[in-house]
Amino acid sequence: MLKYETREGDVVDDVAFRHYGMENPAILRAVFEANPGLAARGAILPEGVTINLPEVAQPVGTVQAVALWE
Repeated sequence: MLKYETREGDVVDDVAFRHYGMENPAILRAVFEANPGLAARGAILPEGVTINLPEVAQPVGTVQAVALWE
């Protein structure tokens, strides 16, 4: 399981998208399950919150994002 430390203004959806390369409700559910109490911190996270990013299988029928620049 990878750990990510938030920067001021991070949002869970964006952190998950950058890490997993796709948007999917099942991925967000897995992230919130791996981080009890994370949702209670609000939509915009303060700096210094550690988020556990669990390994998740790519859901069937999901199209992965393509990164043109890194």
